[in-house]
Amino acid sequence: MHLIQRNVVLIGMPGSGKSTVGVLLAKEAELDFVDTDVLIQTTENRSLQDIVDKEGYLALRAVEERVILSLDARHTVISTGGSAVYSEKGVAHLKANGIAVYIDVPLSELERRVGDYSRRGLAKRPDQSFEELYAERLMLYHRYADITLTWKGQTPEQVAREILQGCRMLESGPKLKI
Repeated sequence: MHLIQRNVVLIGMPGSGKSTVGVLLAKEAELDFVDTDVLIQTTENRSLQDIVDKEGYLALRAVEERVILSLDARHTVISTGGSAVYSEKGVAHLKANGIAVYIDVPLSELERRVGDYSRRGLAKRPDQSFEELYAERLMLYHRYADITLTWKGQTPEQVAREILQGCRMLESGPKLKI
C-alpha cells in the first residue's frame, strides 16, 4: 500500500529542487515519479530551450499545458516545470487527484543554484529577468499550493521527508505551511 493515496504535485521555481526532491520523495513514499519537463522533451523530441528559441516562450507554455492535460497518473510524484502554474486548466487537472506542494526557496538561493538561466529553457519573456519572473510567479505558486514548504537549508532528503509528513497530515485537511 502507498503511504499517500493521492498524487503529490511539486510546484516552484527552476532551481527549487522539484526534480531532485521528487525522486527521493517517490522512493520514500513508494510512489511512481514523473517529471513534466522530461515528458515535454520526449513528446516533442527536442529540448525546452529549442522550443523557446524556435517558437517562443508562449509555445512552450502551450506544449506544457497539453502534456499536463494528457497526463493520467495515480500514486505518482509529479515534478512540474516552473511555468506549469500559468495554466489554470493544467493545475486543476493535476490537483483533481493530487496535493500541490510549493517548494519555496529564496530568490538569492535560486539564483545561486540556477546560475546562467539563459540556456535553461525557461518560459519567460525575452526581456524578463529571473527576479522579475520570480515576482510574477510567486502569487501563482501560493494560490495553487495546498502545502507550502519553506526551504531553510534542509537537504533534499529532509525536504522529501517533510513533504511526505505534510501530505500524510493533509490527506483529510486544509492548506498547510511547514
